[in-house]
Amino acid sequence: DYERKPDNLLSRFTRNEFNLESKSTIGVEFATRSIQVDGKTIKAQIWDTAGQERYRAITSAYYRGAVGALLVYDIAKHLTYENVERWLKELRDHADNNIVIMLVGNKSDLRHLRAVPTDEARAFAEKNNLSFIETSALDSTNVEEAFKNILTEIYRIVSQKQIAERSAHDESPGNNVVDISVPPTTDGQRGSKLQCCQNL
Repeated sequence: DYERKPDNLLSRFTRNEFNLESKSTIGVEFATRSIQVDGKTIKAQIWDTAGQERYRAITSAYYRGAVGALLVYDIAKHLTYENVERWLKELRDHADNNIVIMLVGNKSDLRHLRAVPTDEARAFAEKNNLSFIETSALDSTNVEEAFKNILTEIYRIVSQKQIAERSAHDESPGNNVVDISVPPTTDGQRGSKLQCCQNL
């Protein structure tokens, strides 16, 4: 049943697909997509850790180098929302201090089963300096907006850093692509990626 497929938000954004038969993410999955912001091509690599407890030891390594994160809960399952605070702490313990984080209440199409009030989640987001949006992977509501909003914010941070680095090395601006899609490494080097921690 659809409520048990946490990877559909990612597939909706990257491939515009929603598969009722899809299996839950095992370990870590990733997908890429490029969008346009201010005339620039933003190339993002998005990692989905699915928020499953048994994979925490594996996925904590993926936080390092992440430039953004989506903390996703199911609006119809209050326990998934309760777990957001723990995932937020883990993100802040393992990720860069400047990581951009968005709280996402998914499955807004299940409004008749809502267990997490919008105002409660929005207040939590404001208290913790997170952006907030509700989405539905099933009917596409706000999926594009969620990813584009966080990628735009990341772009502004990354591009400013790249401009500063070029200025320091007197390099030419180069091409029109801002790449925020460096794969994670195991040797402690920092890559750049968007972490999608779905906790459904």
